[in-house]
Amino acid sequence: MKGKVPSLARDGRTGGPDRNGRFGLRGGGKGPEHAPHRVGPPKKRHWGRWILTTIGVLVLLVIIWGVASYFSFRSGVQAANKRLPASVKNSLAPGNGWLLGHPTNILLIGTDHSKNKSRASDRHSDSITIVHTDPSTHRVVFVSIMRDLRVQVPGFGTQKVNAGNEFGGPRLQIKTIESNFHIPINHVVLVDFNQFKSLVDTLGGIDVYVPRPILSNPFDCPYTAQKCATWRGWRFSKGWHHLNGEKALIYSRIRENQLDPRSTDATRVLRQQQVQQAIASKLTSPWTLFKMPFIGGDLMKPVATDLSAGQLVQLAWVKFRAGTAWHCRIGGTADGSGFIQQDQESFYVIGFLNNRKEAPQPPVKGSLYGSGCVHGSWPANQLY
Repeated sequence: MKGKVPSLARDGRTGGPDRNGRFGLRGGGKGPEHAPHRVGPPKKRHWGRWILTTIGVLVLLVIIWGVASYFSFRSGVQAANKRLPASVKNSLAPGNGWLLGHPTNILLIGTDHSKNKSRASDRHSDSITIVHTDPSTHRVVFVSIMRDLRVQVPGFGTQKVNAGNEFGGPRLQIKTIESNFHIPINHVVLVDFNQFKSLVDTLGGIDVYVPRPILSNPFDCPYTAQKCATWRGWRFSKGWHHLNGEKALIYSRIRENQLDPRSTDATRVLRQQQVQQAIASKLTSPWTLFKMPFIGGDLMKPVATDLSAGQLVQLAWVKFRAGTAWHCRIGGTADGSGFIQQDQESFYVIGFLNNRKEAPQPPVKGSLYGSGCVHGSWPANQLY
């Protein structure tokens, strides 16, 4: 190369040859690998970019999880829609499908086709509940109808209200409710209690508070015939219980408590409402929502309904907005012939359901079957 050759100092600290005859660069370096480099200002760490990227990834995962959950749940709902006979759907009162903006009445019919041979052909409604939602007042009302209530079943005369399902299936049960109580039914949900057990097990069980010790009348004995001859019945101690599907079904079916003669079919209805509320709470729990992509289809196996997946999501939102729900029952007084005669208080419950201004009152004190409403859970003195 042309040009002036730079002079090399002999001092090793200034780049001259060292004792071994090797030269360093000017500036005191000991070799090329240790030569000083020109260093600029320190680079800034882009923490904001990393935080935004992390948030974006998490949001994307939540969206993907939500979409997968919805499609899993929708597949189960579509199967439940196919299980509902077309004749039942055609018998429903016309209503606006937008549950977020209009009052809606949903009839829940629970049937218990027991494996017991003596009851295998029994198709009476084991549970009759109306769920009333009113988004304008942020109100959700659960109304249980005493199954021994004396009514007129269209075409069959005087019968118990649950006989409608026995004589004409859900279609006649809907007509019986509408004609006797003047409550239009917009949607229906049929629940098979035998498969209901699998729903509770899929949810991982439910938690129920038992306010008084229970010794049921003997039914569905799980032991051998010899042991069942001396078996006294199912026992539940006072306090909280974590129930699997089988125990939840047994608890909701107990009609008599040998430890308290005040326990009747009315208190059985209240226990069913307890179980319904426990299931509803478990369905909306964070853990259930986390598992939804894997269990969404299984949740609807015990159910046949006309409600779409979108409407069920709307119903869950309405219930969430409403907060504490009302719990009511339509009953009366026993007439000694196995029937319950409708009482005056039942008309206040029906008026409350139809958005009239009647103030709902709790059942008359000491009444075993009386009509009435409470805001929140039934008091312990009602759950014998």
